[in-house]
Amino acid sequence: MSLIKQVWRGKSLGKLVTFLALICAADFSAFWLRFDGDIPEWAMQLFLGTLPALILVRLAMSFPFRLHSTVWQYASLWDVVNLVGASLSGTAVFIVIVRFGFGHADYPRSVYLIDTLLLIVLAGGMSMAWRLRHASSSSADQKRVLIYGAGDAGERLVRELRQNRSFGYRPVGFVDDEPRKTGQRIHGVKVLGTRAQLPAIMKAAAPNVVLIAMPSARSGTIREIAKLLLGYKVSVKILPDLSQLLDGKSEVDQLRNLSVEDLLHRPRVGLDRSRPAALVRGKRILVTGAGGSIGSELCRQIAAYGPDALILYERYENNLYAIHGELSRGLPPPHVYPVIGDVTDHARLRATMETYAPHIVFHAAAHKHVPLMEWNPCEAVKNNVMGTRMAATLASDMDVERFIMISTDKAVRPSSVMGATKRVAELIIQDMARTSRTTFTTVRFGNVLGSNGSVVPHFLQQIKAGGPVTVTHPDVERYFMLIPEAVELVLHAAALAEQGSIYVLEMGQQLKLQDLARHLIRMSGFVPDRDIPIRFTGLRPGEKLSEELVGPDETVMPSSSKEILRVCPNQIPPHEWLAVAIAELERMAHLQKTEEVLASMALLVPTFQATSRTSVLRAA
Repeated sequence: MSLIKQVWRGKSLGKLVTFLALICAADFSAFWLRFDGDIPEWAMQLFLGTLPALILVRLAMSFPFRLHSTVWQYASLWDVVNLVGASLSGTAVFIVIVRFGFGHADYPRSVYLIDTLLLIVLAGGMSMAWRLRHASSSSADQKRVLIYGAGDAGERLVRELRQNRSFGYRPVGFVDDEPRKTGQRIHGVKVLGTRAQLPAIMKAAAPNVVLIAMPSARSGTIREIAKLLLGYKVSVKILPDLSQLLDGKSEVDQLRNLSVEDLLHRPRVGLDRSRPAALVRGKRILVTGAGGSIGSELCRQIAAYGPDALILYERYENNLYAIHGELSRGLPPPHVYPVIGDVTDHARLRATMETYAPHIVFHAAAHKHVPLMEWNPCEAVKNNVMGTRMAATLASDMDVERFIMISTDKAVRPSSVMGATKRVAELIIQDMARTSRTTFTTVRFGNVLGSNGSVVPHFLQQIKAGGPVTVTHPDVERYFMLIPEAVELVLHAAALAEQGSIYVLEMGQQLKLQDLARHLIRMSGFVPDRDIPIRFTGLRPGEKLSEELVGPDETVMPSSSKEILRVCPNQIPPHEWLAVAIAELERMAHLQKTEEVLASMALLVPTFQATSRTSVLRAA
């Protein structure tokens, strides 16, 4: 008995006493049932005489089946199987002892069977009662959880949540897109309905958290579910896809907040990297604006393809220092050269090109912030127009193989100074393409998630400060893409190399900024409109409700890559007229003639209207 107490010591003496009581109760009840409640004296003596042996056998058989180490409040089907195995094995050993050890051939054979069944029922029932007691005592302060996905991942998730209350979640129901599962139960948790019934389910179940347990679902499905949940004041978490699941790690531990990528209306575009790799490998590459969000990612991806040299041209020394330090750790190759310089400094730009003789130039340097450029139109012209003209002209003069300019969807029927300057820059590139031996290409894409000064860091900063998150208009929407995705497009367009073309990514639907704001609030662990308010401030000068990727004076054609569209202008202004107009625009910018600059841009880009800005700037 001392050995038994030692083995069971860590599992509490009460558990041992309870198990002994169940053994005795099951055996006595078996005799009582066998004799219809009137146990004869000889049978009672038989019961008392063999009971110690039965107890020892039952306890001994609990060790190989590990009943002594079972935590009853977490007992599972596996523990029930062990209980049945231990009971049947113990009964078999006990029969041998009674018949051949004690010589009791008159021991009622039905008692063996009844005793075994009763022990299984009593011990299993005690385990279930313990689990129910534990569940009821620990669920009061837990968050109500609705699990989206009643598959294998959902089953494992709810089982783990029920077994480990320290996670602080209490499952209240499932949602699954398969109607046949509605009404079924998994570990006692009911499948409440499909996606179509989600509003009624959310109202009835009143969850605090929604866990999306669909690791094998396509990205489009996850985005649709995430979009549906934006309208509810709940926190949303998700299991990663199967490729990211870690073997042997808890499902609950792998739950993550929704990411910005989860909300994009299209799957991330994966382009064939063999073409840009063949283009870049062994070449000398110059990147202007190399320290910016797009420029620095361009440098990272180009460096991975093994160029002969990578020249980082950037006017902000801190940004240049950071990207040069990051890429230099990968030497050799590539050879990375940091050059401090401004694209509007003709002498510095020429000296750089003469020194390094690049084969390909990626022109990413630009002023991009719409509100700032509304107040500084002359500086926008200098950087975006004059800088592009100088870089493109020098590239043509030095017979650079390819020149790729980074543009924006705001250049299509622009309503802002920034958009208008980028449209003029596009005209410069298209004009150069008419006569130059250099292949000139423009890449146009929408907003880039997470870039410096973009809406995502701005919203996150407001959330960190406790809100409110400010959105200009309830209906304002934008195209979005990821920084690596945008750069892949740039490199792929460079490889396509069709003279004078503008390339755009097939970007699907636009995303409302208020949906993005709500999404980011949830990502930060808060509930929109409850923890962090959203406030609408009105459209800013130059801001549109929605953007376009193709203008009315452009024709869309397929390219050799199905994910990329080729945009061709229907008409380009004559070279002589364009040269004179751009020269006048730059001259007015140097003279700080704001009204003349705006008027000149309106002449070059007829869809750009400058009257409202003129009055605002004059008042300022």
